[in-house]
Formats: sequence, C-alpha cells, structure tokens
Amino acid sequence: MECIKDFQQEHKLEMRAVRDSMDVLNGKWKIAVISSICYYNKRRFSDILHDVEGISNKMLSKELKELELNQLIKRTVLDSQPVSVQYELTEHGLSLKTIITNLTVWGIEHRKKIFAT
Repeated sequence: MECIKDFQQEHKLEMRAVRDSMDVLNGKWKIAVISSICYYNKRRFSDILHDVEGISNKMLSKELKELELNQLIKRTVLDSQPVSVQYELTEHGLSLKTIITNLTVWGIEHRKKIFAT
C-alpha cells in the first residue's frame, strides 16, 4: 500500500512539473522565439521578428519580456547608433536546447506523416 502512495505522490509531482513547464512555455510564439535565439546564439529584435513568421512587433516584445522574467533569455542594449538590442539564451534557457531539437525532429517527422497520406 505504501508503494502505491509513493507512486501516486511521484506522479502528482511529475504532473505539476509538466504544468509548470507549460505555464512558462505557453502560447503560440515562445518556443519559436526560443528556437530562433537558440539557433543563432545571439539575435537582434528585428532578426527574431523576421525569423518567426506571423508574429507582430507588439507580441514579440511581450514574449521577450516574459522569457526574460523567467530567466530564459538575457537582453543586452548595445552601444550603437541607432541603439540596438540583442537577445541570447541564459544558461537556464540553454537547458531547453534538447527539447527544441526534439520538437524540431518530431515536427519534421509529423509533417512527413500527415502530408504523406
């Protein structure tokens, strides 16, 4: 009986961890934004905007702020004329690289499967 309780408790912790992950990465754009930065290491706002098809300036700005709040990206204001801002993944953000790679591979295979029929 104790073994079942331990299993149930562990399952609850795992489900909470999944929910926490989904809360941080929620929405249509965050994973695509992270992927854009991850692929190039450092990206300017306009580069990400052009890379993530369909996102608006306002939405990209919102997503970047939320990713920065969750310590996944670092924002650096460059000393240039005109002023430019650069984004890069933090060490914490880099821990998502495996997930991004796995999602990419899965997405390629999924697209092949769906469009092959």
